[in-house]
Amino acid sequence: YVCSTWGNNHFKTFDGDIYQFPGICEYNFVSDCQDSYKEFSVHIQRALNSNNHTEIQYILLTIRDFTVYLKPKLAVVDGRIVKTPYYSSGLLIESNDIYTKVYAKLGLILIWNQEDALMVELDSKFSNHTCGLCGDYNGIPIYNEFISGVTSYNSITYGNLQKISKPNAKCEDPDETQALPSCNEHRDECERLLTSSAFADCQSRLNLETYIQACMQDKCACEGNEDSFCLCSTISEYSRQCSHAGGRPSEWRTQNFC
Repeated sequence: YVCSTWGNNHFKTFDGDIYQFPGICEYNFVSDCQDSYKEFSVHIQRALNSNNHTEIQYILLTIRDFTVYLKPKLAVVDGRIVKTPYYSSGLLIESNDIYTKVYAKLGLILIWNQEDALMVELDSKFSNHTCGLCGDYNGIPIYNEFISGVTSYNSITYGNLQKISKPNAKCEDPDETQALPSCNEHRDECERLLTSSAFADCQSRLNLETYIQACMQDKCACEGNEDSFCLCSTISEYSRQCSHAGGRPSEWRTQNFC
């Protein structure tokens, strides 16, 4: 029931596909797409920060008749800045120095680390009802996201299709013909990090292999620069998802690691 994005352009759909998409425009992250009346939508604006890493600059959340605009340490509801915790008919916004969380009674929880990582959990009543970077929530990986009828999409084509067209937006679509490099190295290191004793409570709750693959991609993309963002973002995501699934990761960060 969880869709997320983090780190080096990783996305995980509700159905469990993990893919990479480097676009820096405004995108439909997830919306209710089946009915003429949209119950909710979540748009994200992605951009490169000063270290050339992709971050989420803002989130635009529509819940029935409310519009919520979130930036780091800022929440705006229907055009006015609100103090958190903010509560109004069926909507709760909490914020601290690290996370912004939104709980909507209609069946949506949104958690953002105010940087690269966003997680949305949806009630199963929305299964088969969604569209956007999070996919269609039909329980079948790949189908209807990357394979639709006889057409198959790569992740960049799929991501570009989710762009919100804004007349004056200046942002280039990433090139669909430039496949993101695959990576078969660093498996041992990634496996060692993700199966350390700190994560003993996580393996039965999550699909470990998908995070190992994401970690390998990160290591390859860093090309040997031991930039903590490379490695720490996927391990942080694994830890967050484990906690979210009811697991209890123990302290894995150290003075000199992440």
